[in-house]
Amino acid sequence: MRAARLVEHKKPLPVMEVPDPKPGPGDAVLRVEACGICRSDWHAWQGDWSWIGLSPELPITPGHEFGGVVEEVGKDVKNYKRGDRVTVPFHAGCGHCQYCLSGVPNLCENLQIYGLVSGFDGGYAQYVLVKNADFNLIPLPENVDGVTAAAIGCRYMTGYHGVVRGNVKPGDWVAIQGAGGVGLSAVQVAAALGGQVIAVDIDDAKLEKAREEGAVATINVKRENVPEAIKEITKGGAHVGIDALGVRDTVLNSVLSLRKGGRHVQVGLTTSEEGGMVSIPVDMITAMELEFVGSLGNPHPAYRGLLSLVSSGRLNPKTLVNKEVGLEDVSQTFEDMSNFRTKGFHVITKF
Repeated sequence: MRAARLVEHKKPLPVMEVPDPKPGPGDAVLRVEACGICRSDWHAWQGDWSWIGLSPELPITPGHEFGGVVEEVGKDVKNYKRGDRVTVPFHAGCGHCQYCLSGVPNLCENLQIYGLVSGFDGGYAQYVLVKNADFNLIPLPENVDGVTAAAIGCRYMTGYHGVVRGNVKPGDWVAIQGAGGVGLSAVQVAAALGGQVIAVDIDDAKLEKAREEGAVATINVKRENVPEAIKEITKGGAHVGIDALGVRDTVLNSVLSLRKGGRHVQVGLTTSEEGGMVSIPVDMITAMELEFVGSLGNPHPAYRGLLSLVSSGRLNPKTLVNKEVGLEDVSQTFEDMSNFRTKGFHVITKF
């Protein structure tokens, strides 16, 4: 099969022929219909995230946002068969640890992420192996196509879970730092749930897209002081702040923009500059009874609600797909990400 392989950090990804994956007894092989190019893949290409154990041995096939069709299953797989249309959470769970058994496999003790863990190839290929298929596969509604499944795959489901973790209620002011893939997803979800969304970014085009997805106000960091602007718009501060980027300034801007009793949700992982460490105003958090909450991916059981909203048309991840590309276009997309020239999702549909 053809696959785009990460062979060397910060170098173009060659497209090459590699052996087709073969399923073990409990596994499945999917024919990939579409796979998103996520900024997390870009981080792996940069060589980031060694401090959290995401530094796979090279070469590896990236890609953790995919939807497709079951091509082959192992002899012990009971719930899926050839021809079933499915998606997969980017965080593959073992299915038997305390977290998997309690409904939060995104916190699995043995968690693996496609294309970000050594030997665990992802979806920048014609086929991908899914381990523990009965546990990790998610069936798609009939009216949800492969491109939509890829759009949901990481950034959208992460934005969705971040909004859920923020406990957003109708009428709440929700300030979202970063209008990239995760941020735009959170904008759409929070607006659909009745939140009054403020989108924050450095790019006017991305902020305009955020308005199209439901933001009632936007702030350009280059021109305004973010905490001051948010407190003026909201007359006191945001009820919920979501950092969808993961740099020091966006973390602090989110926390400093909250009203008393507000909740900050940290979704974005940091870059090599922060190395996972950001100073936060602890005394302010204490005195204002603020909450600082982490959010990773989206638990498998929560897909039922997410896909129901997508299937019914209340959520539309496909509007965030800006461009469909081929395997040969991955390297240029990574270069564009380095210069913040991408808008919305780029999804591989040509294999």
